[in-house]
Amino acid sequence: MSSSIKISVVICTYNRALYIEDAMQSLYHQTLPLPLFEVIIANNNSTDNTAAVCHQFLASHTDANFYYLEEKRQGATYARNSGAALAKGELLCFMDDDAIADPDYLERIVNFFETHADAGGLGGRIIPKYIPEEPKWMSHYVSSLVGNFHYSEAVEIFKPGKYPLESNMIIRTSDFIKVNGFNEALPGVVGTLRIGGEGKEFFYKLQAIGRQIYYDPAIRVQHVVEVKKLTKEYMYRVASGIGRGERRRVLEISKSAYYKKHLEYLFKLGASIILGLKYTVQGSPAKAWPVIQFRIDAIKGLLNK
Repeated sequence: MSSSIKISVVICTYNRALYIEDAMQSLYHQTLPLPLFEVIIANNNSTDNTAAVCHQFLASHTDANFYYLEEKRQGATYARNSGAALAKGELLCFMDDDAIADPDYLERIVNFFETHADAGGLGGRIIPKYIPEEPKWMSHYVSSLVGNFHYSEAVEIFKPGKYPLESNMIIRTSDFIKVNGFNEALPGVVGTLRIGGEGKEFFYKLQAIGRQIYYDPAIRVQHVVEVKKLTKEYMYRVASGIGRGERRRVLEISKSAYYKKHLEYLFKLGASIILGLKYTVQGSPAKAWPVIQFRIDAIKGLLNK
C-alpha cells in the first residue's frame, strides 16, 4: 500500500458520457488534498463517448491521481473488482458514475475511520437528483430502486440484515481482500438482464467475519435520476434483478433458504398491497400501484422469470 494514498475511489461506468465528468469533477474538488486519494475509473464496455470524456479529463487534470481502465466482462461486479485490484489506498470507496460527492466527502470518510477503529465498513446517504423533477408516482418505498438511501439521522451501526448501497459504500482494503471482494456470480446488469444483490452478499460476508458496518448521514452523494428513463421495463429490470440475485444467493445456501425467501417475498407483497390501499385513501393513488408492482416484479425475479 502507498503511504501517501489514504483512500481509493472506484467508479464503474457504463454509457454515462453526460454525467461521468460531473462525478470526476466532484472528486477533484474535494477538501481532502489531492495527493491523499486516487480515483480509478473502470469503463465497462461503454458504447457512447464515455472513454473520450474520461481520457480528456485525465489529460487536463494531471495534478491528481486519476486512472482509467477497461473491463470487458460485462457487469458492475467485474468492473468494481478490477478497479479494487489496482487500488493503493488503505480504504476502498465505491461511487456511481452519475453521482456527485459533497466537497468534504472523502475527508469525512478518512476522519471517520481514523476515529472509529472498529469500523470495517461504512455507508452514507444517497440523495436522488431527479431530472427534471420527482414523478408524482414516486414514493419512499419505490425510490430505493433509483438509489434513494437514508438509514438513520445519526451515526449508527447497521442492524443485522441491513447494509449500505453499493453506490456509496466504503470498506478497509484489507477486509475487501479477506472476503474475496464482490461475488462475480452476482454481476449486476448484463445486457437487458440484471442479477443484483452483490452489495448485500458482500456486507453479509463482512458481518460474518465480525466487522462492524456503520452509517453516517453526513457522508453524502447526490445521484442523478433521469425520469424519462424510469419506464415500466426499466423498473421491472431493477426490481426483478433484486429477486433474481436473491434466488442465486440463497440457493447457494440451501433449498430450504430459497423456500423461506418465497414466504418472505409473499409477506412483503401483502404489506405492499396494504400500503397501496393506504396511499389511495390518503389521496395519493398514483403512488399505490408502483409499490405493489415492485413486489410483484421482485417475486418474478425470485422465480427466475
